[in-house]
Amino acid sequence: MPDHIHCLFLLNPEKSIAEVIKQIKGSSSHFINQYNLIADKFAWQTGYAAFSVSESGVKSVSDYITHQKEHHQKKTFQQEIEEFLKLYGFEKEKEC
Repeated sequence: MPDHIHCLFLLNPEKSIAEVIKQIKGSSSHFINQYNLIADKFAWQTGYAAFSVSESGVKSVSDYITHQKEHHQKKTFQQEIEEFLKLYGFEKEKEC
């Protein structure tokens, strides 16, 4: 998707989510900029969201990621995240 990415991975218990996200963002930014894959300098936004998934939910999450392009033709990412936050009782962080 042009404005977000979903990743599904098994987290090493010796690593924090913050460490893994920092590595993903750093490595991918370096690769994109090193090979000039876009016209402007690439940089990730500062925030991210992370959710745990039970073993029984892995297939459905994987299927969702595989088919997210079709899914987002029906609902924008912004609509989806707002519905998700409301459904599960999370408060959306206010932007500074």
